[in-house]
Amino acid sequence: MAQFATMKYGEAVYVKKQVCAELGVGGPPDFLDPLEPHGLLARFPVPVYLTTNYDDFIFKSLKAVGKQPNTALCPWNEGMEYDEELFGSEAGWNPHRDAPLVYHLHGSLQDPKSMVLAEDDYLEFLTSLAAEGGRTAPRMLPPAILAALTQRPLLFIGYSLQDWTFRVMFGALLRAVPGINRRRNVSVQLVPTPDITRAEMQEMQRQIARYYEQWRISIFWGTAAEFCAELRRRMGTVP
Repeated sequence: MAQFATMKYGEAVYVKKQVCAELGVGGPPDFLDPLEPHGLLARFPVPVYLTTNYDDFIFKSLKAVGKQPNTALCPWNEGMEYDEELFGSEAGWNPHRDAPLVYHLHGSLQDPKSMVLAEDDYLEFLTSLAAEGGRTAPRMLPPAILAALTQRPLLFIGYSLQDWTFRVMFGALLRAVPGINRRRNVSVQLVPTPDITRAEMQEMQRQIARYYEQWRISIFWGTAAEFCAELRRRMGTVP
């Protein structure tokens, strides 16, 4: 749809501004809700948060719990500047639990030009990511982001493992970042709900889980709220 709108109006930035105006309506969620994903995860000692969302809810949730986060946009096209000031400082190359780094892979509502929205954007993003491996000074995946991808387990919330965008993007990350698949990762997935029997549904879940085991992704079947409830139960009191 975004690609069609870009072709219709002949101006990608105009379409992105319209999307920003639409998504900017309404306020943030209640970060104090014990089952709200942003608010819950903000309380954990995580130094790096990667997001493909355009909103600033992660940043705001971190501020709400008393942390001092920094944000940066992934420079996926040549028209975007690499944040040399941030990544040349300790805040950028050594983020920590009290001053984490929020990295927007697909841009932000605050800068419509930065948004990966239309099909052309996704193709350029993936092409640039594939070429990242040949750079001596990576732009899209600075050292702190690269370290987070390769040295820490990943938690995916809000992604469909069956979505081609996720599969192509994560596949490109696997090729561009050696060692990314050596850590155990977790993805929260909705239970398939087609008109099939319980046995067939369970078999579908087994097949999906087996397929993504090659990427060392373990699946939690349920909603984000259900995952947060289970995480809180297992972890007990969150700092």
